[in-house]
Amino acid sequence: MSETTADGATPSLFSPYKMGKFDLSHRVVLAPMTRCRALNNMPNAALVQYYTQRATSGGFLITEGTMISPTAAGFPHVPGIFNKEQVEEWKKVVDAVHAKGAVIFCQLWHVGRASHQELQPGGIAPLSSTDKPISKRWRVLLPDGSYGIYPKPRKLETNEIPEIVEHYREAAVNAIEAGFDGVEIHGAHGYLIDQFLKDGINDRTDEYGGSLHNRCKFIKQVVQSVISAVGAERVGVRISPAIDHLDATDSDPLSLGLAVIERLNKLQTDHAAKLAYLHVTQPRYAAYGQTESGPHGSADEEARFMMTWRRAYSGTFICSGGFTRQLGVEAVAEGVADLVAFGRLFISNPDLVTRLEIDAPLTKYVRSTFYTHDPVVGYTDYPFLKDGTGKTAPLSRM
Repeated sequence: MSETTADGATPSLFSPYKMGKFDLSHRVVLAPMTRCRALNNMPNAALVQYYTQRATSGGFLITEGTMISPTAAGFPHVPGIFNKEQVEEWKKVVDAVHAKGAVIFCQLWHVGRASHQELQPGGIAPLSSTDKPISKRWRVLLPDGSYGIYPKPRKLETNEIPEIVEHYREAAVNAIEAGFDGVEIHGAHGYLIDQFLKDGINDRTDEYGGSLHNRCKFIKQVVQSVISAVGAERVGVRISPAIDHLDATDSDPLSLGLAVIERLNKLQTDHAAKLAYLHVTQPRYAAYGQTESGPHGSADEEARFMMTWRRAYSGTFICSGGFTRQLGVEAVAEGVADLVAFGRLFISNPDLVTRLEIDAPLTKYVRSTFYTHDPVVGYTDYPFLKDGTGKTAPLSRM
C-alpha cells in the first residue's frame, strides 16, 4: 500500500514492477478472455499471432481459459492443455511471445456446470459441486453458433474430487512443459471452483459443503497441488467473491474473499515462497459488457471489499473488470492494485499499452465477433496506431 518506485515516486500504471521473479516494464496486463479460435481445442497459428500482437517487452499476458480436461469446456473451440499435441502447439505461442520479451501465464480452467452436453465428451452431463442447473437468465453458446439453456449438471461424488484436483496439477505441469512462465488457477466467474466456494450454489452435505471452511477446501487442495508441482512463484489465483455471473452468489462475499486469502497466505508461509499474484475481478464486472454496480450494494461498498482484500493479501494484487485508462491509472496510484488487467479494450487495441501511455484514442471493439471462429476477423485484424502505409489507422474516441 505504501509502494514507491526506485526513484521514490508514486508508482504509475506505466512504471516497472517486480512480480516475484519476473521483472515487468509496466503494469498493464492482458486479461484472460475466451475467444473460440482454437479449432478442435487445439492452439494454432491464429493464436500465435493474436498473443504476439499484444505482447510487449516486459509485459504480462494471461491466456484465455484453457481446458484442464475434456470435461472442462464451456464454449466451442477453446484451447486445452491436457494432451501432448496441445502442449506442442502452445509452445509456438509461448516462443513467439517470449521473442518479444513478454511474460505469459496459462489460465487453468474448468467450467463445471457452465457447460452443455454438446460440449462434453460422449454427450455426458457437465460436472459440478451441485446438481442444480444455471438459471434460464443465462445462455450457453453451442457449436452451431446458437445459444442453449444450461442443463442439469451431475454432482461430483466426494471420492471423485481428488481426480479433478489431479487434472489441475497435470495441466500445470503441461503448461510449464509448453514453456509458460506460470499458470493462473481460474477460481472465479461461476466456474467449477467458484461453484464450490459460493453458498448460493454449493448445497453439498459432505466435507466440501456447508461451512465456509468446507467450501474453501477444494480451492485450497487445487492450489496446494499445483504449487507442489510447479512452485509457488509460478502460480497465480483468480477469484471473484462479489460477482454473481452464472448465478454465482454468496451471502457474505467479503468473508468469502478473506477466507480464500487467509488460505493462500498460509500456503505461501508453508512453502516459504510467494505466489505470483492474486487476481480479483471488480464487483462492477458484467459479462456482457455493461459496467455497473455488483449485486451487493453501492460502489462505495464494492470499493471497501476490494481494499479489504487488497490489504489482507500478502503479495502482488491484480484487479480487472471494466477498467478504463483513468480507472487503471487511479487504481495503481492509490494503491488499490499493483497491476491492472484489461480485457475488451485489449481485443480491439493490440497496441493498448502504447495507446494508454500516450493517451491515444482507442479503436472500438465489435462485440458480435468476440466468439466467432474466424481466425482473422475480429481477432487479429484490429489496427495498430500506424497501418502498413505509415498513415494513422482509423480511430474513434471511446
